[in-house]
Amino acid sequence: MSGAIQVFSRIVTAAATAAFLAGAVPAAQAEGAFAGYEGKWSGTGNITLSSGAKERIRCRAIYAVTDNGRILTLDLRCASDSYQVNLNTNLVNRGGTISGTFNETTRGVSGSVSGRTNGSTQIEAVATSPNFNATFSVLTKGNSQAVTIRSPGSELSEVSITLRK
Repeated sequence: MSGAIQVFSRIVTAAATAAFLAGAVPAAQAEGAFAGYEGKWSGTGNITLSSGAKERIRCRAIYAVTDNGRILTLDLRCASDSYQVNLNTNLVNRGGTISGTFNETTRGVSGSVSGRTNGSTQIEAVATSPNFNATFSVLTKGNSQAVTIRSPGSELSEVSITLRK
């Protein structure tokens, strides 16, 4: 497997994790921070290489929420013309602190997720595995999630995805 595919897999895994984290809703609408995630989401985005070249990506997500909106599991599938990614994620929100794990089954990449929510509309987090780190921010407005992932020094320097419920 080429280094570019491995890096892509890691960036998309981070993007998928960010998308997974993105659905926070106002407290008045839910008991827990993840209560508004339940269901099916889909959308598109772009991958930007360090050279500046871009490629489109399509994603579908199925979210399951338990423990009064505190625990979230995700099954996410993303594909572009050249790549495919299948991600499973489990997250817990404890008082604005997010922690959990991710596993990208297509290429065997797994690791941890940690971060914080800033109210119900913004999330800042880090996805980490043994050879990979990425930072991401998520902005949620209603039923739309905008996700930006940055992995400095990697061939795939940025991923941006918009999902809609």
